[in-house]
Amino acid sequence: MSGKRYSRQRELIYQTIKGTDQHPTAEMVYNRLKPDNPSLSLGTVYRNLNLLAEEGLIVRMPFPVDRYDANTKPHSHFLCCQCGCVYDLPVPYDEALDQAASSASGHQIQRHELLCYGICIHCQSLSEENLNERP
Repeated sequence: MSGKRYSRQRELIYQTIKGTDQHPTAEMVYNRLKPDNPSLSLGTVYRNLNLLAEEGLIVRMPFPVDRYDANTKPHSHFLCCQCGCVYDLPVPYDEALDQAASSASGHQIQRHELLCYGICIHCQSLSEENLNERP
């Protein structure tokens, strides 16, 4: 971790984010850690997530509720409009898009984010099950 003073709680929060591909909210991290850390507060989780994001160790993704990702390399995401889950998409990062956007706008584009919306595989299968159960 960074040059800030070591914090056991910050390390636990960081390891929780690193240990999942679910892109958890602060509340999800809090609920995961609280049973084994009764003195942990939701405010502490938010403060430490913000510090970790400022240090570049995690990425804050501003959905209606902030989500966090330990994968700081540019990559794409999928947001399920039905259940709200966020998934990494195995789509290669396209630097040509950055160059095309720079050329078209005159802005100096450093990176882009691709976010796809739709219905995830899990919700699709639940919908199919419900259709099959109808008389």
